[in-house]
Amino acid sequence: MCKWSQQPESVEFTLKVLEKLSQRYGKRKGLWGIEIVNEPITEAAWDIFNIQERYKPVDAEMAKDSAPNSFEFLRKFYTEAYYRMRKYLPEEKAVVFHDGFDIYYWKDFMQEEKFINVVLDTHQYLMMAEANGCSQTKEAYVKYIEEHYEKAVEEMSRYFPVICGEWCLFNSQACGCDTKGGQSVLNGVEGSCGEVWSKEEKMDIYQAVSRAQLKAWKKGSGYFYWNYKLLLDTVSEAGWIGWDAWDFGKCVSEGWFTEEKYEGEN
Repeated sequence: MCKWSQQPESVEFTLKVLEKLSQRYGKRKGLWGIEIVNEPITEAAWDIFNIQERYKPVDAEMAKDSAPNSFEFLRKFYTEAYYRMRKYLPEEKAVVFHDGFDIYYWKDFMQEEKFINVVLDTHQYLMMAEANGCSQTKEAYVKYIEEHYEKAVEEMSRYFPVICGEWCLFNSQACGCDTKGGQSVLNGVEGSCGEVWSKEEKMDIYQAVSRAQLKAWKKGSGYFYWNYKLLLDTVSEAGWIGWDAWDFGKCVSEGWFTEEKYEGEN
């Protein structure tokens, strides 16, 4: 069900929660910042992922009239959230907002001096690149990262500190089949992926996309890998091959995650 922004009482509840979080934790030494809301889906992503088919509702009647969030709504909501949070958050604590899956949209947003320490969060996954037409090969992934992620982060860093708040090494090529943009048995898709790569071949794929993505995120202010650790008891089963790439600890221990420099990079 995607009707939150259509329900004023739900929006107000969210704003009050943000106020309470800011008041309760705002002066804690270990707090870096608070993100307003996670991944508010907008029209472009709604269409790319075919949301209503990808996530079929349990209750069709309740899900009726579900729709993406508009950018007009998000601008107003983010602005109101900023003012309410800043009442309690010291200026050294960041107010973070998600790009709604359109990083370039926000160039004219919160550029006035009254908005202090605002950080733009973008979430970039190779499964999203695939859903957007990227071919499922190592070379295509690297090219897509360089032409889209790296350029976007670099350009938008002129307006905000930019973080990639979610990313990972997961991709269909390493899985050994087309995952349809990262779908699994959880989406009702019976798994067909099997182990088709040798250990060395899989490492080559992962290291290439790791290097390319880290190079892109370095154009901004930082990144957060999703996730640090997962339960991995299913990763050898058909349909789950490759899903361990969401686990940062596994990626490091296997040598897939690497910060090796590109040729010619300083």
